[in-house]
Order: sequence, then C-alpha cells, then structure tokens
Amino acid sequence: MNTPKKNPKGAKAKPDADAVTVILKNRKLRHDYAVLDTWEAGMVLMGSEVKSIRGGDVQIGDAHARFEKGELWLYGLHVGEYRQAGVFGHTPLQPRKLLLKKKELEKLSEQLKGKGLTLIPDQVHFRRGYARIVICLAKGKTHGDKRQDMVKRATQRDVEREMSRRTKER
Repeated sequence: MNTPKKNPKGAKAKPDADAVTVILKNRKLRHDYAVLDTWEAGMVLMGSEVKSIRGGDVQIGDAHARFEKGELWLYGLHVGEYRQAGVFGHTPLQPRKLLLKKKELEKLSEQLKGKGLTLIPDQVHFRRGYARIVICLAKGKTHGDKRQDMVKRATQRDVEREMSRRTKER
C-alpha cells in the first residue's frame, strides 16, 4: 500500500490519486489467449465482498464476462465469504454487474460480435478506494500459437544472452 508522504509543514499529504493496489492477477491469460483490447471497469459489490477482496480472498478461475440485456455481467469470480458479516454476507459465485460508460459498452458489444472472441478478467485492483477489474477482449490461442510464442521467447533469450556475453568480453 502507498504510505502518505509528509509535506514540509509536517501535515500528512494525500496519497497518490492514481495509486493502484493489485489484489489478484490472471497469470494464465496471456498464455491461453491473445489479448486484443483492455478496459478497466468498476464492479457493483456488497460491503462484505469489498472486505473479502481487500483481504485477498478472491479467485479468478474460469471467470468471464458477457452481455445480458445491454448490461455487462461477470460470471465465475469467486469472492470468499466474509466471516464477520454473518447472515448479511454474500454468495461467493454470484454474478456481478460491471460498470462501464455507455459508449464503451456499445463499442465492446460491437467488437464481441467477432467470431471466437471473449471477455476475460486480467486483474482485480483498488484505485482511489474503489474495487476495479481489468477485462480483456481476447481470442483463444491454438496449440501452434502457443508453440510459436515459446520459440519467440527462446530466441529472444538467446539473443539477450549473446549480447550480454559480448559486452562482458570488452
């Protein structure tokens, strides 16, 4: 977390407005999908859900987003129960509404009409005290695509290794 900086007079300054506290990152996203575009969306959450997310009790798993009646909904995001909420808590796997501007929703719905495209969450984070989720418009990779990526990484690693070896010799 960001610690507020002190100004010269000794009073505490406000934390950085664009500071992001990343709670969860989808590490398999770029391995399984080719990311075409990304959006940062807000989420409609209950208080117990926010407390669970702040505590890190969230799992992306097989989460995905889809349109229903002109609204964007997130399915499959597991937010663990907050024990102190008792009977006023939430259901861990309930669908959650995502908040985007109307023009962004229209643009996204047009892009989703392409064949084989899907919306996958990339990361869950807090910005300015609000829980946000980064969703990606993605297309699934084939086995051949994954193999090409592995070859690219290996050749890039070899080039970097050779360059560092040559600079050490001088």
